[in-house]
Amino acid sequence: VQLQASGGGLVQAGGSLRLSCAASGRTGAMGWFRQAPGKEREFVSAIIWNGGNTFYTYYSDSVKGRFTISRDNAQNTVYLQMNSLKPEDTAVYYCAAGNTGYYSGRNYRSPDLYDYWGQGTQVTVSS
Repeated sequence: VQLQASGGGLVQAGGSLRLSCAASGRTGAMGWFRQAPGKEREFVSAIIWNGGNTFYTYYSDSVKGRFTISRDNAQNTVYLQMNSLKPEDTAVYYCAAGNTGYYSGRNYRSPDLYDYWGQGTQVTVSS
């Protein structure tokens, strides 16, 4: 599976951006991670498809209430709507996908769960 992320850019604090990630195939888990300069890659959000119309979403505490993840299975695309952006959201955002459905207790926040990674898209939030 290949992933192509887009939608990054420069925005002022308080503004919004929408990231998109198109996958070449369908996977159960799709998520976003980010990496700021000098920091480790961190989990942002994930959406897990368990077949049918059931989706499970996860967010890091730092973005909960500001970011919304969604996916279009027909287009094999995941979106990350980012509102109320802060300078600390500045990072390279990576799309990830994993060959797994939903299992209670599985750690969808761990990068180890994901099998495929996109190239990253830069998000810069100015103060």
